[in-house]
Amino acid sequence: MLRVLCLLRPWRPLRARGCASDGAARGSEIQVRALAGPDQGITEILMNRPSARNALGNVFVSELLESLAQLREDWQVRVLLFRSGVKGVFCAGADLKEREQMSEAEVGVFVQRLRGLMNDIAAFPAPTIAAMDGFALGGGLELALACDLRVAASSAVMGLIETTRGLLPGAGGTQRLPRCLGVALAKELIFTGRRLSGTEAHALGLVNHAVAQNEEGHAAYQRARALAREILPQAPIAVRLGKVAIDRGMEVDIASGMAIEGMCYAQNIPTRDRLEGMAAFREKRPPKFVGK
Repeated sequence: MLRVLCLLRPWRPLRARGCASDGAARGSEIQVRALAGPDQGITEILMNRPSARNALGNVFVSELLESLAQLREDWQVRVLLFRSGVKGVFCAGADLKEREQMSEAEVGVFVQRLRGLMNDIAAFPAPTIAAMDGFALGGGLELALACDLRVAASSAVMGLIETTRGLLPGAGGTQRLPRCLGVALAKELIFTGRRLSGTEAHALGLVNHAVAQNEEGHAAYQRARALAREILPQAPIAVRLGKVAIDRGMEVDIASGMAIEGMCYAQNIPTRDRLEGMAAFREKRPPKFVGK
C-alpha cells in the first residue's frame, strides 16, 4: 500500500499545474492530479466542495470548465477519472441555495453553462470514468452520464430527481439517459424522480460496474482506477478515434455511422501505433504504443 501511495503526484489547483503545494490545492473546489508509475496516463479530477456536498455552484463549474479546457490539449492524458473528495457524496446536483439568489435571466445563463460543461465532459477526447462512491443526484447524475463509463458503490444513491423540486433535467439528462436505458425506462425514472442504488443502477445498465463499499468509502474509485488501468496499454489514438466513431455514429443513421467509422479508421492507418501493433503481433510480444 505504501508503495502505491509513493507513486501519486500531489493534487494541484487547475491554474498552476504541476507547481502548486498541497495546501494551495486544498483551497480549490476542483483539483487535478496526474498519476505516476504504472498508472501514468491516468489523470484524476477531484471534486472537493464539502460545505455543499459538491453541489454545482458558480465557482465549482468555472473551475471544472477551466480544468477540462487545459486537459483536453494534453496528450499525456489517456484516461480522465472523476472522483469525489467528500465521503459519501459524488455530486449532490445543482446548488439550489445559490440558485435561489439568481434572477430568472441569471438562472437561464447558468443552466446554459451547466449544459456546456456536460457537453465538454462528453466531448473530452480521451475516455472518461465517473467513480460514484455516494450520492449522485440531479446534475450530479447528469455529470456521470456525460462520462463514457460509470462505476458505482452498491450503496451509492443516484437519480434524476428534478421533478421532485419543480424542475426538469436541464444539463443533458433528458437526452443521455434514454440513450443509456431506452426511452420508456428513462421516462419512468425522470417522471417519478426515483432514486436507485448502485446495485439497481447496474441491473438496469446505468452503470458499468457496482461494487460493495469498503470501510474507507472509496470502493468505486478503486474499481474505476482498475478499469482505467485496463485502458492504459491500448493504442491511445485508436481508443480516441473509437470514441469518436461511437459517439458520432450514435447521432446518425447506420449508413452515416458506417461512413464516420470509415473516416476514423482511415485516420488511424498511417499511425506508428498501428504499425507497432502489427509488428508486435507478428513477433509475438506485447506492443509498446506511444500515441503517434
